Amino acid sequence: MKDMDMQHMAHHDSNDMGDMDMGNGEMMHMGNLKLKFWVALVLTIPIIIMSPMMGVNLPFQIVFRPWSDYIVAILGTILFLYGGQPFFSGAKAEVKNHKPAMMTLITMGISVAYVYSIYAVVANDLLNAKPMVTDFFWELATLIVIMLLGHWIEMNTVMNAGSAVDKLAKLLPSTAHKLVDGQVHDVAIADLANGDQVQVRAGEQIPADGTVLNGATSVNEAMVTGEAKLVEKRAKDQVVGGSVNGDGTFEMKVTGTGESGYLAQVMKLVSDAQAAKSSQENMADKVAGLLFYAALTVAIVAFIVWLLVGNLALALSIAVTVLVIACPHALGLAIPLVVARSTAIAASHGLLIRNRDAMEQVKKLNYALMDKTGTLTAGNFKVADYQSSADRLTADAVLAMMAGLENGSSHPLAVGILAAAKEHQLTPKVSQDVHQITGVGLSGTIDGQTYQIVSAAYLDKQNLAYDQQTFNRLASAGNSVSFLIQEQTVLGFVAQGDQIKPEAKNLIDSLKAQNITPVMLTGDNPQSAQVVAKQLGITEVHAGLLPEDKAKLVQQYQADGSHVMMIGDGVNDAPSLARADIGVAIWSGTDVAIDSADIVLVKSNPNDVVDFLALARRTTRKMAQNLWWGAGYNVITIPLAAGILAPLGFILNPMFGAVVMSLSTVIVAINAMTLRLKD
Repeated sequence: MKDMDMQHMAHHDSNDMGDMDMGNGEMMHMGNLKLKFWVALVLTIPIIIMSPMMGVNLPFQIVFRPWSDYIVAILGTILFLYGGQPFFSGAKAEVKNHKPAMMTLITMGISVAYVYSIYAVVANDLLNAKPMVTDFFWELATLIVIMLLGHWIEMNTVMNAGSAVDKLAKLLPSTAHKLVDGQVHDVAIADLANGDQVQVRAGEQIPADGTVLNGATSVNEAMVTGEAKLVEKRAKDQVVGGSVNGDGTFEMKVTGTGESGYLAQVMKLVSDAQAAKSSQENMADKVAGLLFYAALTVAIVAFIVWLLVGNLALALSIAVTVLVIACPHALGLAIPLVVARSTAIAASHGLLIRNRDAMEQVKKLNYALMDKTGTLTAGNFKVADYQSSADRLTADAVLAMMAGLENGSSHPLAVGILAAAKEHQLTPKVSQDVHQITGVGLSGTIDGQTYQIVSAAYLDKQNLAYDQQTFNRLASAGNSVSFLIQEQTVLGFVAQGDQIKPEAKNLIDSLKAQNITPVMLTGDNPQSAQVVAKQLGITEVHAGLLPEDKAKLVQQYQADGSHVMMIGDGVNDAPSLARADIGVAIWSGTDVAIDSADIVLVKSNPNDVVDFLALARRTTRKMAQNLWWGAGYNVITIPLAAGILAPLGFILNPMFGAVVMSLSTVIVAINAMTLRLKD
């Protein structure tokens, strides 16, 4: 629980908590980054006032040589060593890995600007060089402060991505009523441990994930799961920390604290999303690496050419200008700012993105495969009919036995059977040794006899006789039919109907509008699946599937080069979620959902997939725009600064290059921050 508390506190102190990857694993602490920016800004102001911009005195500048040059040189040295430290560290890591990229290019730009500027001060004020050598302190200062500002903005945006999760963390109360030898002791939730017994009173927030031991109540889980309804809880039911207890008082056993708790898992999702690096970010690093070699090559060639046709001072000035202009501050911010902004928007809309590469796959999608129960339907099954197939049992006896086997299960079908037994005032039979049989159903003992609850698909596979006419009639009406068997003999069945989620129709229509073919995969019977598919407008249906069957179907759709998105509940659908190009899990509160999917829908609303697709497309579009702005500037200005058009009488004005360089950064930042989920 202390781990959970530390994570909770991390979201509250943005001045002291939080780290940011500055390149190739080099981490910048949030507090240090903020401090470095403010110190750099203070140092930059007098440098801008006293230093010309690429040799051009601006109206607001005050120059009193040689002292203004000396002051600027001292301030520039402090700024270079202090403000440039994060970039030096990043460049060191890149060079060590033999992969010069963003940090190396930045380091080259500010290092060349600093060294040449110190040379300019010595030449102008100590050696009285004629003509005067142009310094680059103005560019050095603005480059460092803009880069630090950009990374600070990115860090703040990243921290904002966790703000929605921070609200979830605040749902937890500060204390819990811990039971020790039957006595109640109020303790801090940080002191709770798995296995502790806790009393939860009416109207209180549940302090941790757990299992109800005794008592009955209804719980409002809307603030946690997004489901705006009360959920009845009895012995053996699971409760989620942060949800609000109703009128009843109950005792629970703590099962989820620290990193195993629901809220901690959600926070970890956001943390993982921020730590992951998308392929377009890698592309930006590759572009920066190419620019590093290109700028270095162009600068050397330009130096040699201008040395031959001009003089050393001119050749050196042009070479330095090329290297300074190549500084990729806009390119360096192009992708990270967009991704950070996108992650923040996603988190605030209940979309937890575990794998950012999934967003880039959206534009390639051909198929959306989806589970039926719990994804397209509400999973609230109501018993429509139940009958006995054995002379020795009544229909009520069949229902009571099935309720006994299902007692304690949270599966939607089990909940429906238990609700029907209660409605008919039937007492569930006492069962023992109940366990799930993967792809079949469940098995357990009642009065020393073994019974199983299975599907029609199992009966067909085992060639067991049952009333197929009745089954077809019920299944065609959209019911899921479960059979009770003993020693390969069918004793009876329960038919339950589910309700389609109101948002499901909009999801299917939206997928079709985007030329993405919806496909239903379900373990339910074909008749029931077709009823749901017809109402939603789905033409491709695969029913009676086992978990491994779904994964194989995903592979089959991918075999011809198609890109597949799988939407499921993250339990039986785990193999297919992991196999798909994009795995989207309807939040179920299980580790399987988290570990298998790329995207998790916290609100369990299938229509949130539409928001994800829209956000993904907007995000990749912004990435492309920023990448063009960041790299395009360098591609154009570097050869112009080198004098490629000199034979035509045109050489890039250094001041113009500096202005465009600064504006490109502003444009990239503004473009990233204008990303919205919807216009």
